[in-house]
Amino acid sequence: MNMDKRPIEEGGRCGDCADDSEPRHGEWHGQWIADPRLIRLEPLPVYHREHDKRSLSGHEPTLANQHMLVRKRVRLEKTCREAWMRITADDYYKLYINGSLAGQGPAQSYSHHYYYNQYEISSYLQPGDNVIAVHLYYHGLICRSYSSGDNRQGMIAELWGDGRLLAATDESWRYSRAEEYGEAEIVGYNTQFAENVDLRKRSKGWRTPGFDDSAWPTATVHPQHGHSLVNQPTPTVEVYKRYPSTVRPIEGGVFLDFGTLLTGQVRAVVTGPVGASVEIRYGEELDEQGRVRWKMRCSCVYRDTWILSGEEEELEAYDYKSFRYAEIVAGPQSPQVSLPVSSIAAVVRHYPYPEEACRFESSSSRLNAIWAICANGIRYGTQENYVDCPSREKGQYLGDNTVITHAHAYLSGDLRMYRKALQEFSLLAEEVCPGLMAVAPGHHMQEIADFSLQWPMQLLRYYRMSGDLAFLRSMAPIAEGVIGYFAQYLGEDGLLYSVNGKWNLVDWPDNLRDGYDFNLANGHADGCHNVINSFYYGALEAVKEIRQALGLPADLQELAEFRNSFRERFYREDRRLFADAAESEHCSLHANALPLLFGLAPEKARDSIVALIRRKRLSCGVYMAYFVLKALAAAGEYDLLYELIVSEDLHSWNTMLEEGATACFETWSKELKWNTSLCHPWASSPIPLFIEEIAGLSPLAPGWTFIAFDPHIPDSLEWFRLAIPTPEGEIRLECRAGEVKLVVPDHCAVIRTTQDAGRGSAME
Repeated sequence: MNMDKRPIEEGGRCGDCADDSEPRHGEWHGQWIADPRLIRLEPLPVYHREHDKRSLSGHEPTLANQHMLVRKRVRLEKTCREAWMRITADDYYKLYINGSLAGQGPAQSYSHHYYYNQYEISSYLQPGDNVIAVHLYYHGLICRSYSSGDNRQGMIAELWGDGRLLAATDESWRYSRAEEYGEAEIVGYNTQFAENVDLRKRSKGWRTPGFDDSAWPTATVHPQHGHSLVNQPTPTVEVYKRYPSTVRPIEGGVFLDFGTLLTGQVRAVVTGPVGASVEIRYGEELDEQGRVRWKMRCSCVYRDTWILSGEEEELEAYDYKSFRYAEIVAGPQSPQVSLPVSSIAAVVRHYPYPEEACRFESSSSRLNAIWAICANGIRYGTQENYVDCPSREKGQYLGDNTVITHAHAYLSGDLRMYRKALQEFSLLAEEVCPGLMAVAPGHHMQEIADFSLQWPMQLLRYYRMSGDLAFLRSMAPIAEGVIGYFAQYLGEDGLLYSVNGKWNLVDWPDNLRDGYDFNLANGHADGCHNVINSFYYGALEAVKEIRQALGLPADLQELAEFRNSFRERFYREDRRLFADAAESEHCSLHANALPLLFGLAPEKARDSIVALIRRKRLSCGVYMAYFVLKALAAAGEYDLLYELIVSEDLHSWNTMLEEGATACFETWSKELKWNTSLCHPWASSPIPLFIEEIAGLSPLAPGWTFIAFDPHIPDSLEWFRLAIPTPEGEIRLECRAGEVKLVVPDHCAVIRTTQDAGRGSAME
């Protein structure tokens, strides 16, 4: 494997984000500049309830997929000891200083809470002439990947050096539309556009100080841009090169294998006659002929076309893709194209991922491989925000985040993204729905009831892992609002009925619901069913614990009454199992795992439910598997939990490995869903489940000052080594030949919660 994690431009610091300190200035001195075509348009209303049928038309189709180039010359008499750039753009920017990529962003956000980024850029500047060059992109479609389709476009920026304002966006900046981008097919669910680029129309060298921009018009200021700017609380994505592990000739070009699925785009240098064409095709897998499957099973068509200028040109797409394989192929009428193999690399991008933060290895090669694909799913599924997949949607889904945030916290030790995600789902609570949206940020207004009810649980877990009491207090009203929203559906018995304001999901895809016996058609879930009530109770329990952490009273009687009503409605005494719905006798995996997890099952039902799980195995999707495994831990069934993680069943992570996974899939097998994504971090539950339930490490007090240690190590696992980052420092655990060695930060206390915990009977 050949990997180069240097910045893209030698000597640069691409992707590094400034710390939280502000440059030495107060309010923004820059002005918002924008494409004059969009300035004259009123912002479109994009926020609405999913089932609100009002028309949202009005966006001009010709204004979608617009690239805009902006430049400003800055002359410096001497080198700056310290120089700061703060910048944002709607929808997205790439910032170049003197030709080098200095950063890109912002993270998707809403106009009333719009992120900007800060960079320390002194290393990019030089005495004499300097140029700030910004490549702006306006997507222009309603989707999950961008907060777009609303007629809001443009940018604002400031450059400060040694405490002085050196440049700020105003009417002296120059711009040009990037005319080389032609009409293109939409990829995924309005997610992005194929990039068909005519290099004959490119403003070559526009990023460098020597480019003559005198023919470019001066910028137009938009005084009513409507963005409320806030400092992005997370670093920007890191960007680096990765070279292909395999390059082989194919007819008309080359085939590339980068050895693992990744996120980014291919970069290459090409020379050919004027008007010759080159295609770059991307795929997550190969077809039956061993060629790149660029018409991907996840509903993305990954093919970009480049028309050459006759000069040596660098090919690199603007937007990113999810891929392992690529082909660079000259068009049938372009035989004279030259492509130096040494120029080919992937430009990889994702949220900063500290390789050594979490370390794991064991005697089980299968467990090691499962851990690796789950960790890769998290690595490449964490971009400017957590994404359900980095291909078809690129959206941050609330239910996916239950699993993703849990795994990412352990793998990275970085809780900033987790905190940001929680806040982002709260930002439309007042304006659109206190019951929360399923996707945030972005202008795709989707609602899923099961997901909304998990937000209080996510908030509580963030508090336990971080100890951030101030944030818990600020977000507690949102958690209360979720409960208040669903209260409108409570019947006389205190259970939820016909929750039709939001989709009742249960599991996805629908063929992995284990025959769940209830009509789940969006907007037509009439009646009373198990899963939504189980999640409601889980949310009630979470809010109770939040209130207790804040020193507020909690209504324990309400919880007891709900448990009684739940059992009366769904518990089938003759089988000691729970049915799917009030009028059903079908007892699915989903309808029993959740009551077992949340404490709704009577003690006498425990063995029957565990027996059902033992029989049905993971007859669910990878998302629900997280809850099934946690339910087994709640019942003390650690051997079965571990067995399911490493099993060879069709519904297992081993199936992903057998099908060539290098990142965890959207579902157990490529063939179990009609449009399976081959990178879906909601399948990463083995990581937090192993750490907390097998290795037995969890925060006993918020922030890890007190550490619970309760290992349940199976006999089949001969040894393992684990290191996890926490806010208090690194915890290391090693188990070998029945001996356990635990090393924790000096100021942390370990509470051994079980004295006879599997083979881990000794501890340091």
